[in-house]
Amino acid sequence: MVWFGVSCRQEGDPEPPARVVSASFEFNSLKVDGASGGFNYRGVQIKPYLRFNFSGPLNTSSFANAILFQSESGEVVPYTTLLENGDSTIILSPASNLRYLTSYQILVSKALKSKTNGALLSEVSVKLTTTLDSADKFPRISDDALLDLIQKQTFRYFWDFAHPVSGLARERNTSGDIVTSGGSGFWIMTIPVAIERKFITREQGLERMQKIVGFLKDKTDTFHGAFPHWLNGATGKTVPFSTKDNGADLVETSYLVQGLLTARQYFDATSAAETALRKDINTIWTAVEWDWFRKNNENVLYWHWSPDYNWEMNHQIKGWNECLITYVLAASSPTHPITRIVYEQGWTANGGFVNGKEFYGIKLPLGEDYGGPLFFAHYSFLGLNPTNLTDRYTHYFTQNKNHTLVNYNYCRANPKSYYGYSDQNWGLTASDIPGGYGASSPTNDKGVISPTAALSSFPYTPDESMKALKFFYYKLGDKIWSDYGFRDAFSLDQLWFAGSYLAIDQGPVIIMIENHRSVLVWNLFMSNPEVKTGLQTLGFSTADL
Repeated sequence: MVWFGVSCRQEGDPEPPARVVSASFEFNSLKVDGASGGFNYRGVQIKPYLRFNFSGPLNTSSFANAILFQSESGEVVPYTTLLENGDSTIILSPASNLRYLTSYQILVSKALKSKTNGALLSEVSVKLTTTLDSADKFPRISDDALLDLIQKQTFRYFWDFAHPVSGLARERNTSGDIVTSGGSGFWIMTIPVAIERKFITREQGLERMQKIVGFLKDKTDTFHGAFPHWLNGATGKTVPFSTKDNGADLVETSYLVQGLLTARQYFDATSAAETALRKDINTIWTAVEWDWFRKNNENVLYWHWSPDYNWEMNHQIKGWNECLITYVLAASSPTHPITRIVYEQGWTANGGFVNGKEFYGIKLPLGEDYGGPLFFAHYSFLGLNPTNLTDRYTHYFTQNKNHTLVNYNYCRANPKSYYGYSDQNWGLTASDIPGGYGASSPTNDKGVISPTAALSSFPYTPDESMKALKFFYYKLGDKIWSDYGFRDAFSLDQLWFAGSYLAIDQGPVIIMIENHRSVLVWNLFMSNPEVKTGLQTLGFSTADL
């Protein structure tokens, strides 16, 4: 059976109204201040213009419910809109200037409607991070005055914040009673600088040295003459750095001894007080059994020994890294020296630490590719002067300068596109990072700059370091400059600024700036007769010998 449909509309009846179809529509494209860059924009001006383009004309009455502009903290940002391109393009801008170095989100939800009441197929989320305020945060002063200020303010970390009982340097500004042996060595090396720069008097410096040295000699735990990494600054007892690292740390001991020998050469008066100080330093120095840390007479030094775990850390000290000073002092010891074969087989791995490749057109004589973190060029060379120091492997000033230039050029090239890296904002080294602590380098780049990296490189890269200093102080001073100098680290890319100060990062800033300015600390340390002997034993040549 077949049915034929018959219309019920009578001739002459009006046509029914056409049904309006609510067609969905799409987001097409976005530009922020004329640039296309996905949905995450950094370095945005504080009055940006966002141009959203859609596939059809928009219903303006839906904007209020569909578009949310807010800061990362949730603060709602009023905005204005204009329509173009047949009402299919929104030009959106904040009603007033945004804050500098702040993240914002613009969310366009599916509540946005077309003129035909169609729905947006998918929401659009955009993140904006505004640019750095380029205005100076402090009045301009001469370069020399700026260096004075940096050294003096940074020195306060040690002078004002050292442990009141022992006088030793606290590990960091939140460490309480925990003091650091290596960081205290750096602190000791700043005292002659402070006296010569007239931040303190010689009498004040001597008094503080007497407190420090007396505590080290009479109250602190030592293990075959070597000190632990961390100590309780009130009692002198070992504070474990980790479970099995609860005894001797030979590398930290070498940083401490480097400082003590520098002070011994500075406090050279014939007075009873300075004579006694030198005698006490000699007692500490000659008690370190450097050769014992060969572990059963192996031709390599070991970093740790524990009274509970013996050699279980099993960390051989091998180059290239921050530990050259450990082998130099071990060879220099008047009581427990090592021989050259320990240095050659242990530290240099019979030349295995040679690199010789080029990075950014710069030849790197030693070490890992791209050089590693910049503290490799600092810690051993706070006292050890690399200027004319050579051996059969390299010229050590060239090594450190080229390492620094590779680090600088890496930051300038910025292969990971971190916001803020430039020829003014550079320097990768060990520091605090978001969520912890890490050794940043070109091969381990987390987007974090630490001021100590560039500032402690002044002897190697004076022009590049001065540019960095001026950027840190004048442009970022409101973020990273405070009571004890520059804070430890920051990331413009992540809008993260450390609240911390670390002894091992503050000390090298003062010392290496002074070595750049006057060679004071290098001259003091290199004047030690035992060090001259040790360098000769290991096959070094230098004008200081």
